[in-house]
Amino acid sequence: MAYSVIPPYILRKIIAHGSGHQQEEARRTLTHVQHLMAAPWQKPSVAKTAVGGRVEREIYDAQNEQTLPGKLIRQEGQSANGDIAAQEAWDYLGTTYDFFWQAYKRNSLDNQGLKLLGTVHYGKNYQNAFWNGQQMVFGDGDGEIFNRFTIAIDVVAHELTHGVTENEAGLIYFEQAGALNESLSDVFGSLVKQFSKKQSAEQADWIIGEGLLAKGIHGRGLRSMSEPGTAYDDPMLGKDPQPAHMDHYVQTREDNGGVHLNSGIPNRAFCLAAKALGGYAWELAGHAWYDSLCDKALPQDADFKTFAQYTMQHGEKRFNRSVGSAIEQAWKEVGVL
Repeated sequence: MAYSVIPPYILRKIIAHGSGHQQEEARRTLTHVQHLMAAPWQKPSVAKTAVGGRVEREIYDAQNEQTLPGKLIRQEGQSANGDIAAQEAWDYLGTTYDFFWQAYKRNSLDNQGLKLLGTVHYGKNYQNAFWNGQQMVFGDGDGEIFNRFTIAIDVVAHELTHGVTENEAGLIYFEQAGALNESLSDVFGSLVKQFSKKQSAEQADWIIGEGLLAKGIHGRGLRSMSEPGTAYDDPMLGKDPQPAHMDHYVQTREDNGGVHLNSGIPNRAFCLAAKALGGYAWELAGHAWYDSLCDKALPQDADFKTFAQYTMQHGEKRFNRSVGSAIEQAWKEVGVL
């Protein structure tokens, strides 16, 4: 299956409230997203390099068609061509690779040097970006609701992290396990952004998709990890529906059982733990989350409570009891424990 940046509930809001062409573009994107989500995941067959610490990238241009991968426009050793979307995709694929290598000694998404592929200018005014198990794909947005989808480094890293989760935990994309899958992508997407800016947990804005909403849309991004439910409030998109506590957990059949909605709860738990522990969030809290993700004993259908216990155990095992206690307190604060 594939994972997309814009959840179905946002596209449905645009279909309900947008102008004629906005509705049509959102409808077309939603249909495509549903098709992607239903497709079986195929393990990447692209080239790998055994050399840890050296990213291998290729950028393609779909030329506003929906055929992948498109025309190859850049690979390692070649210079930029002046295309801002291609440059952003190139840079952010590289930064994501560098983050996982430098923070956790992970050699690409599969830990075996998987080459990172990105396609820009996918479709016409395509209102999404996605990871299809093989590569990253970026639409240009319409400039009215969404800007180009290469604009936000955490969105790029979010999608790539789905590849890490597929290779490690294989969390099923349904209800709480699916919401954990989405949350892990937000966690490491935000950490890549913080890593690139050298920001501490306290300095970070904890917004996913900063800069993605076009001028005139009232919002800071797609999601807020520190305050779920406050990222946007706009006549076109409605109000951010993410819950911040288990008391407001959303039971729904939509969006694979609310995977993009309920991810707000573990997102906030991570943010609380990272702020309580202080310093760079990828060092203490991030390492506990990463160790949990890579623990082969983690069930594929893990719920929030199960994952919380893993993070506490790994925080204590890698560091000390006080780290485990801070993580435990964070999960209690969001009502999981």
